[in-house]
Amino acid sequence: MGNIRFIEHDGTEHTAEIEEGKSLMQAALDNAVPGIDADCGGSCACGTCHVIVDRRWLDKTGAISSIEEQMLDLTPEKEETSRLACQITLSEAMDGMVVRLPEFQM
Repeated sequence: MGNIRFIEHDGTEHTAEIEEGKSLMQAALDNAVPGIDADCGGSCACGTCHVIVDRRWLDKTGAISSIEEQMLDLTPEKEETSRLACQITLSEAMDGMVVRLPEFQM
């Protein structure tokens, strides 16, 4: 279907295959992408799946909820295009998407 690139803080790249309907967090876990802790299992309760979406792809990720925004407000590495990977549902339209991982998760 397609791929997404995860780029670690040090520049190391990992590629994950898109499985439509899965979360970006689950794709990272399924592909052993380091830096996605996912402590809460994807319930938007911990912020340990923080990613920084490449600006060109942000509109493909869907709207950010107020709960997600509150969780992201707790991280010192929040950027304008920060999202929680557990809140992004994968689709074919994301083929080629690039996300960066912060140096530290909350």
